[in-house]
Amino acid sequence: MHCGGARFVRVTADPEDPRFGQAVPCRCVRQEDSRERRDRLTRYSRLGALRRLTFETLLRSGRASDPRAQRAYAEAVGIAERYARQPEGWLVLSGAHGSGKTHIAAAIANAVIERGDPALFVTVADLLDHLRSAYADDAEVEYDALFEQVRNAPLLVLDDLDAYAETAWAREKFFQIVSHRFNAALPTVFTAVRQPADLDARLAVRLTDPALAQVVELGGEAQPAYVQVGAMTRERLAAFTFDNFIPDGVGLSGADRKSLEGAYRRAVTWARDPKGWFVLLGKNGSGKTHLAAAIANERLAKGDRVAFANVPDLLDELRAAYAPDARRRYDDIFRTLAEMPVLILDDLGAQKSSPWAEEKLYQLLNHRHLARALTVITSNVHPKDMEPRIASRIGDRDVSEMSEITAPDFRLMNHGGKK
Repeated sequence: MHCGGARFVRVTADPEDPRFGQAVPCRCVRQEDSRERRDRLTRYSRLGALRRLTFETLLRSGRASDPRAQRAYAEAVGIAERYARQPEGWLVLSGAHGSGKTHIAAAIANAVIERGDPALFVTVADLLDHLRSAYADDAEVEYDALFEQVRNAPLLVLDDLDAYAETAWAREKFFQIVSHRFNAALPTVFTAVRQPADLDARLAVRLTDPALAQVVELGGEAQPAYVQVGAMTRERLAAFTFDNFIPDGVGLSGADRKSLEGAYRRAVTWARDPKGWFVLLGKNGSGKTHLAAAIANERLAKGDRVAFANVPDLLDELRAAYAPDARRRYDDIFRTLAEMPVLILDDLGAQKSSPWAEEKLYQLLNHRHLARALTVITSNVHPKDMEPRIASRIGDRDVSEMSEITAPDFRLMNHGGKK
């Protein structure tokens, strides 16, 4: 059978034939020389710059320092190499951002191409964008042709599976592709941050089917030591230390000075031996953010991973994460902050209050309250004036240590200590 330029043809149109759904090279393709074939397969693969990601260029033990994580990663590479030699069934690579999933998946595709066989590599977000644009009258590739190409690719690599569920339309189209490849048992590689069991139930049941799929968890989660939401970059954070904090507030006296010095001592003590939550209350400009940042620097120096989130900026980012073209998914942002070893929530109470905002903050705080996770909170609002469920968690003396600063805004003070 001749392909008429399509390069691949179906073996049979009979759904009862065990070869149904399989695509094979046509006669004209088989007559190519090896260089022409590799060039054509490279164009077909959509790998682009990922052609450089091979088994030869990856770190076989990964980037983690933990020997157990290194062994897990090396084992995952071995499984991937065996799969590349004979792609059968599904291979699901699960691991955190930066753990090497995409490199391994691209290495599989590149190895298959070097052998002279076809492989198609697409990120899920790009695939869905291409399918949407294929509806346009001036689209380079018609929707049906693109959908068919992905659905029946001899080997398909779907990178970043977590991006599939932005809209009902995206979920349905993606599931149609996955379901077809599942029923036809077509070789497919998936990468995902979340465990397959945590995805949509219809996907999860197929991705974890032991008769077809092998799930490989990559060791060595190459997670960043510092995560910011808002303007507190790592460079800016470094400027706020306990050494350059002025405990007397430049000329303060009486109760104001005592409250500031007390907050400073408690912050230093908590930073050196943190337990539960530390809450700093006070007016804007009273030094709360400086102390919170100094705590973050102390814990980073001790090897902890830290997230510093300005609450109004955090809520803005969570809202934006619901958009179809969002750079980051809501679940990813929430999980990152909920599970961070040390979380700084700066300026709680400055956000525009709404039922949605209060609910999201409650969910985050409740998660960390139940886990007794190390958390620092700054606020110019007293807990008694906060949403009751949030106030209950912040005011829990079994978990939370609270320090209130009565000093005025230091930015309004002159060196003589007067406004």
